[in-house]
Amino acid sequence: MIDNIIEFANDALYTYVLIILLVLGGIYFSVRTKFVQFRLLREQFRAVTEKPADGKGVSSFQALMVSTASRVGTGNIIGVATAICLGGFGSMFWMWVIALLGAASAFIESTLAQIYKKRGSDGSYGGPAYYIEAFTGGKKLAIAFSIFLILTYGVGFNMLASFNLQSTFSSYGFYSEKSSPWIIGGIIAILVAVCLFGGGKRIIKTTSLLVPFMGMAYILVAVIIMIMNADMLPWVFKRIFSEAFDFRAIFGGFTGSCIMYGIKRGLFSNEAGVGSAPNASASAEVAHPAKQGLVQVLSVFIDTMLVCTATGFMCMVSGVPTVSDANAVAGYVQAAMKATLGDFGPIFLTAAMVLFAFTTLLGNLFYVDKAFRYIRGRELSHKFNAVYYTVASLLILVGAVLSADLLWGIADITMGLMAVINMPIILILGKYAIRALNDFMAQRKAGKEPTFRVKDIGLPHKVDYWQE
Repeated sequence: MIDNIIEFANDALYTYVLIILLVLGGIYFSVRTKFVQFRLLREQFRAVTEKPADGKGVSSFQALMVSTASRVGTGNIIGVATAICLGGFGSMFWMWVIALLGAASAFIESTLAQIYKKRGSDGSYGGPAYYIEAFTGGKKLAIAFSIFLILTYGVGFNMLASFNLQSTFSSYGFYSEKSSPWIIGGIIAILVAVCLFGGGKRIIKTTSLLVPFMGMAYILVAVIIMIMNADMLPWVFKRIFSEAFDFRAIFGGFTGSCIMYGIKRGLFSNEAGVGSAPNASASAEVAHPAKQGLVQVLSVFIDTMLVCTATGFMCMVSGVPTVSDANAVAGYVQAAMKATLGDFGPIFLTAAMVLFAFTTLLGNLFYVDKAFRYIRGRELSHKFNAVYYTVASLLILVGAVLSADLLWGIADITMGLMAVINMPIILILGKYAIRALNDFMAQRKAGKEPTFRVKDIGLPHKVDYWQE
C-alpha cells in the first residue's frame, strides 16, 4: 500500500506539476536573462575566483564546493544509470534539457538568496526560507519548505546515498545480501557520526581535497572508455535522439518514459530550482549578488553536462544490456566499466562512489543544519545537535538495507514538494534577481568592479545585509 501511495504521488507530481514549473520556468528565466547561462560563461569563471574582501568569510569557490559536493554524488552514477535502464537512452537528452534550462533557474534562486541573506556571528547565512518569508510576510510557508528540505536531504537523499554506496559492493565475492548492507551501512553511519560530532576534521579535509581530483579522474576514465569504444558513439547518439523524440512511445507510457526519468534523475542530480543550493550560496561573501548566481550556473553545468554525461556515455558505449530492476543498477554500471577496463573498472567505480557518497552525505546535512536553524530561529544547541546527529546517522544505517524503489520514491516526492514551493516564489521575485543582473552588467560595461546597493533594484522588502 505504501509503494502504491508513493507511486501515485510521484506520477501526479512529475506528470503534471513539475514539468510545467521546471521546464516553462527554465524557459522563462532563460529568455528574461537573455540566456545568462550561456552568455556570461566567462563571467562565471571569473566570479568563482573572487575572494572575500576581509579574507575571512566563505569564498565563492568554497560555496561552490559545498553545493557541488551535494550535487555530485551517487545520483550522478546510480541515478543516471537508473534513468538509462528504466527510461531508455533518450533520458540522457532530457537530462541535458532540464540542466540547460534549469541553470537559469539556479541563477535566479542563488542571486535571491544573496540579496535576502542575513548577518550572523560566523558570517552570512540564508536561503529560500528567508526570501519566502519576505514575500509571504509570515513564516508558515517558509517553515513548510524547511521541513521538506529536512525530509529530502536528511532522510530521503541520505538514505538513498547509503543504499547506492553499499550496492556497489554487490559484485564482490565477500558480499552477502543478508549481512553486508548492515555492515557497510554501519561503517558509513559511524564515519559520518565521527565527522558530525567534531572528530572528523581530518576526514572532511581529506575528502574535500580528494573529491575534485576524483571528479576529474572520473571524467577522464569516461573519456578513455568512449575513445576505446568510439565505433559505438554514432549508434549511441542515434539512439539517444530517436528515443528522446519517439513521442508515440513516450505518450503511450508517460510515467515510465525517457522524459519522465530524464526530468526526475536530472532534477535529483543538478537540483536547479529545488531551493537547496541557495543555502550554500547565501553563505558566500561577494561584492555583488549576481556573482554567486553565476557561480551556481557553473555548478549545474559541472554536475550534469560533465559528470552525469560521463556516466551515461561510459554505460551506453559499453554494449552491456540494461537491466529492468532498480536494485540491480549498480551491478549494471560495474559490468559496463568491466567490459572495457577489466577488473580495474569495478574497483575504480567503488572508490568513486565511496568519495562521492561521503561528501554528499555531509553536504546534505549542511543544508539540514540551515533548515533547522531557520525553524528554531537561533543557533542550534549542543543538546539538539547531539540528538539530530544521532538520528541522521541511524537513518544512514537504515537506508543501506531498504529497497531502491522505495527510497527513490520518497526522495522524488519530498524534492518535488520543495520545488513546488520554491519555483512559484522565484517566478514572482525573479524580477529583482534580473535587475541585479542588469546592474552587474551595467557596471561591468562601465569598466567598474561591480558592487551592490539594494536601493538600485527597487526591492520592496527590508534586508539587513546590503544596506549602505
